[in-house]
Amino acid sequence: MVLESTMVCVDNSEYMRNGDFLPTRLQAQQDAVNIVCHSKTRSNPENNVGLITLANDCEVLTTLTPDTGRILSKLHTVQPKGKITFCTGIRVAHLALKHRQGKNHKMRIIAFVGSPVEDNEKDLVKLAKRLKKDKVNVDIINFGEEEVNTEKLTAFVNTLNGKGWTGSVYIKAVLTGLSRGLCRSR
Repeated sequence: MVLESTMVCVDNSEYMRNGDFLPTRLQAQQDAVNIVCHSKTRSNPENNVGLITLANDCEVLTTLTPDTGRILSKLHTVQPKGKITFCTGIRVAHLALKHRQGKNHKMRIIAFVGSPVEDNEKDLVKLAKRLKKDKVNVDIINFGEEEVNTEKLTAFVNTLNGKGWTGSVYIKAVLTGLSRGLCRSR
């Protein structure tokens, strides 16, 4: 039972309108975020979870809190818009984690990526090195656009993966739903 502060980054780009995950990618992602938030707060009552969007301006919807109800109510107000800005979103999540109240909490970012990442591989590796230096764990759930993102996100994960700090999950729509695929990957 590790004390942990987690920022969950949700992809709210236009790609989230696609219906390859039922009913849409956005709603499938909301179900998966619900599972993640509840499992984090149930594993230790002092754990905190925050929520941030990755498209356009990377808005922080909720700061770190143990209140899953607050997180889920904000999550259901998210609408698809614009393009994903992965590096910017991860940087904002990292900044939010730096200002956490529980300084003895470990830092974790969980990023849902369901649209093509347009950041170049060099920027991703540079960001991964900074996160590794600050001991931030990163988990990436790549769904929907795995052919486009796998190479870039693998480079990001491999840079961070020095001591097994990070992981990634690739979920195909034809095999299973997003929530079920996430539960099976544990």
